[in-house]
Amino acid sequence: MKRLKDGLAYIQHQYYNVMKVLVFLAAIVFIVWQMPRSGKFKYEFQKMKPWQQETLFAPFDFPIYKDETQLRNEYVNALQNVYPIFVFNESVGNSRRQELLQNFELAWQEKGDDTNYSKEMNLSFLTFLFDTIQNQGILTYDKVLENKAPDTRITVVRERIPHDMTLQNVFTIKTASDFSVSFVNQVDSVVYDKELIKKLLFDAFSQNLVFNASMTKQAEEQAVKEISQTHGMVQKDELIINSGEIVDDAKYIVLNSLRKEYEQHIGTLARQDTLFFGQVLLIILIFSILFLYLKLIDKKIFNDLRKVCMVLALMLLMIIPSFWILKFNSNLIILMPLCLFPMIMLTFFDERSAVLINLPAVLIIGLVMPNPFQFLFMQLVISFIVVFSLTNRQRRTSYFKTSLLIFLAYTIVYVGFNLIQEGNLSSVEPLTIGLYGMNALFTMLAIPLIYFFERIFGFVTDLTLLELSNTNSPLLRRMSSVAPGTFQHAMQVANLLEEVIYAIGGNTLLARTGALYHDIGKIENPLFFTENQSEGFNLHESLSNVESAQIIIAHVIKGIELAHKARIPEQVIDFIRTHHGNRRTEYFYYMEKKQNPDVSIDERNFSYHGPIPFSKETAALMIVDSVEAASRSIKEPNEQKINDLVENIINKQIETKQFANTDITFSDITIIKKVLKKKLMNSFHVRIAYPN
Repeated sequence: MKRLKDGLAYIQHQYYNVMKVLVFLAAIVFIVWQMPRSGKFKYEFQKMKPWQQETLFAPFDFPIYKDETQLRNEYVNALQNVYPIFVFNESVGNSRRQELLQNFELAWQEKGDDTNYSKEMNLSFLTFLFDTIQNQGILTYDKVLENKAPDTRITVVRERIPHDMTLQNVFTIKTASDFSVSFVNQVDSVVYDKELIKKLLFDAFSQNLVFNASMTKQAEEQAVKEISQTHGMVQKDELIINSGEIVDDAKYIVLNSLRKEYEQHIGTLARQDTLFFGQVLLIILIFSILFLYLKLIDKKIFNDLRKVCMVLALMLLMIIPSFWILKFNSNLIILMPLCLFPMIMLTFFDERSAVLINLPAVLIIGLVMPNPFQFLFMQLVISFIVVFSLTNRQRRTSYFKTSLLIFLAYTIVYVGFNLIQEGNLSSVEPLTIGLYGMNALFTMLAIPLIYFFERIFGFVTDLTLLELSNTNSPLLRRMSSVAPGTFQHAMQVANLLEEVIYAIGGNTLLARTGALYHDIGKIENPLFFTENQSEGFNLHESLSNVESAQIIIAHVIKGIELAHKARIPEQVIDFIRTHHGNRRTEYFYYMEKKQNPDVSIDERNFSYHGPIPFSKETAALMIVDSVEAASRSIKEPNEQKINDLVENIINKQIETKQFANTDITFSDITIIKKVLKKKLMNSFHVRIAYPN
């Protein structure tokens, strides 16, 4: 029982690390569940390269599959022999024939005894001409006939029997009318009433050949279905290729056929359990390496559970759709924009993480790819292209430039492999290059995906920081209007802090944005802060020192509340929280001691609530904010006064252990002092004189 309690206590104490292990296990389970159950051919080979393995004999009987080019040509030829199918509608002609006979009777009755023509002969000629044309067939117009030559062949189905004929062997309404007029004009006008016959035939013809799209499609499918996927067989133990022999076109086709049959054998026979176990082992190995890399090298990611979850979610977003595409049609894997992984990783983290964490994802997909070496080579090249090109992530145009370079890199690698394998460019297909172009266009999904991951996991990108640091943003605009002195102080601190962070290394854009918002809480009571007061007017004169200190301290809490309402990211709010740490409001504390020398003073009434800074950027802000504010009270500033001011303020912060939770070094602090001393020879506005 005691051991169980100790175990539960240990898990409770280590819950953060336990959660990391659990999310890794969840990712492994999901990937193995979705992974295609297809085996891998144990030999690697390339066209026009020597066979590096031992002499290979056929392990079983297998068919020789035709290559894609041959199959494509056969498909084209088969479809060319399938003509558009038109169905002969006999009922339409019969109906029109009855109408024609009725019209003839009426017309003949109107003539009465004033005609010398024989009714029987004219009726016989009329029906003969009508039946001849109508039975030949009159086409109903369809777009399938658009711009077709007269010798274009079609299939006419009459009484379920197909007949192939050309367009010139059938009529349209116009050609039927023209033919009937021409034919009537050639007969004897003494025997036949030409005008009556032409008049009756003018509206008599009807379209009785109707295009049948479904029958045409069925015929095309049947023609394609009848194409054999194979040509010939290889018998068991038959020699396939000798060691060192060049893999020519014929050998390449046979080896590809063996690989296809081999993988199908593994995937469909009783070796499913062995295949599954092998996939589990490899996936666990890859994720174990990733886990150790994050734990031992990329600790900034590993120490934050949100970052670990985001990395794994991004991996799944790339891997699982790739598995689905490979199950459906492996040729379409070209369309999968796997370069989104390093693009998004680079936006949130750094270049090393973008390349090295992308590698496990690519390796997992490569386990089920038909040609893993070419795939891995291509994706590794693309990841470096992303890292080298997406250096400026503060402009959306950089993503368009990266997309173009990705397309060029895909094309170069594709052409290069074809030259290696074929020795010429004959196998380079424009369609494949077009698919790579679509892949590159899909990289534009990075912009909405970055926004999505920002909101889901609470991270902040350079694009968001640029928007927040715009002085026309709502909170900063309000500050410049309500508290102009504070706004000028924030601008000056932002400029100084940017120089400082650039010198010691860090995120300059994050630091600048945090500096602009660090005093945003002062807009609630702007006149209680000296920089916003008119000369000779001070609201603190009517308050006690404790009350004044509480109002000053409250600007941190009010700033956090305002930032939350404005949906400012937590990384920026951290600058508001920590810029005073847990220090005292020295002026009012000093005045309270001076006015009440014999009274014990509770320092908590004069101290900020913290927390103290916990990053290099927030620590630097505390230094710059204090130095810039104090420098305003220097009368007749000179180099010595500025030097003493910088040294005293920073040394005091070190003494009170304000930087105990940060990774800032003494070397960094020395650089900060130099930068501030150099930059502080500027204009000053009056501030409360700080005591020594």
